[in-house]
Amino acid sequence: MVIDMNESQLKTLAQLRAFLEGTLEVRFGDPQSDLQRYRFIAAVLKRFAYPRLKRPDKGVVLRYLQHTTGYSRQQLTRLVCRACTGAPLAKRYKAPAHGFARKFTPADVALLAQTDALHGNLSGPATVHLLRRAFGVYADARYQRLAGMSVSHLYNLRAQAGYRAQRGHWTKTHAHSVPIGVRRAPTPEGRPGFIRVDSVHQGDFDGAKGLYHINAVDCVTQFEMVASCQRISEAYLLPVLVQLLEDFPFTILGFHADNGSEYINHTVAGLLSKLHVQFTKSRPRLSNDNALAETKNAAIVRKHLGYAHIPQGFAPQVNAFCRNFLNPYINFHRPCFFAHMGSDKKGKPKKTAA
Repeated sequence: MVIDMNESQLKTLAQLRAFLEGTLEVRFGDPQSDLQRYRFIAAVLKRFAYPRLKRPDKGVVLRYLQHTTGYSRQQLTRLVCRACTGAPLAKRYKAPAHGFARKFTPADVALLAQTDALHGNLSGPATVHLLRRAFGVYADARYQRLAGMSVSHLYNLRAQAGYRAQRGHWTKTHAHSVPIGVRRAPTPEGRPGFIRVDSVHQGDFDGAKGLYHINAVDCVTQFEMVASCQRISEAYLLPVLVQLLEDFPFTILGFHADNGSEYINHTVAGLLSKLHVQFTKSRPRLSNDNALAETKNAAIVRKHLGYAHIPQGFAPQVNAFCRNFLNPYINFHRPCFFAHMGSDKKGKPKKTAA
């Protein structure tokens, strides 16, 4: 439905506010008539003496103009500033009379494709150097226009259909994601049973690998289990993981690891799926996802087992030591202190030992 409206009867700011509250949408009869809209904006600004209005009232006028003209707030602000300085509201741009001249012809694009075929698609700066050298040093007139081309525009020509038709089409290598685990930090929400796991290598000696420690820490209770295995392959690692999950005094609900292949594989994923354990893995460039286990590697594993090489053949004895002595000690006998947040005499926050 089209309704002709004589908006010149709106002469007060109260009428403008009532108009804005009672109408949904207003459109000009000719959406392309910018000249008509410019005249309308100039008339409204003159009628309400816009430069002398207070700031809230100016906002009402701008909302009215935005509602009726369809212009954005930024464009209206520019037009109003021009009108307030006495400049006439008119279009400042016009289309070129004969269009934009094309500098490089299809023959130039074909010559560029031929040059890239001869040199094997070098980088942009190297190709531009070859084009300038062909004209400046060897005086090849075919390269006269290409010799003045910039590196950025070289890639524009390589993207044209005429160039791709002669040089073929290459697609970028698509990243391959491993569909194992969810890439996010664990969300225990105050519940025990969400553990973070990391591997610690016990050094090399004369080319011989040492054994590996598996360090698992609960996010909420800080309950920690350490186990040792000969290698981090499926045959040695899987029994140790089963032992760790059984030794925790509560049900394991979440298992978080970094992106190492010893954990991100279908064997471990199948084990956790069978136990209905949520499997998460660290995100790239977010080192805090598995920082809890990383800190415990130094404070617990390295402090009690050291950095020296331990041959892989001693893995069963070291694992028995961890299970029978180290794990009970660090969970039931080793003192742990937690910072207490208080305030000093000036009211500034201060941490003290609890």
